[in-house]
Amino acid sequence: MSSAGPRGPSSVDTETPPVLVLSGPVSPAGTPRRCAELRALLAAARTGVVVCEVAGLGPPGLAAVDLLARLELTARRAGGRIRLRGAGPALRGLLDLVGLRFETERQAEQREPPGGVQEAVETGDPPG
Repeated sequence: MSSAGPRGPSSVDTETPPVLVLSGPVSPAGTPRRCAELRALLAAARTGVVVCEVAGLGPPGLAAVDLLARLELTARRAGGRIRLRGAGPALRGLLDLVGLRFETERQAEQREPPGGVQEAVETGDPPG
């Protein structure tokens, strides 16, 4: 006689952080709701990190900077942190200009192969 294994999902992903998708237009009135969403995601996350998808925020401005600063503060108060995904050069430059440092997910540059991909080496190529 064989016994069945436990019911439910066979594996639970405890490594991948949840994602909070942020979209524009950004206004101060929406900040408390987004902070509450972040707190809920952090409470459920085992990683202590929430990825904030910022590509949909629209043109970067001080309202977006304020939102991200408040989300980071909310995350820190909850014992976690946020990581930005999809932050374009303009948003990264604006955050740098105001002195805010965020962890960002690395994105492959145009001429750089994605991680884990090795370039082929032709025989006779000099080492380099």
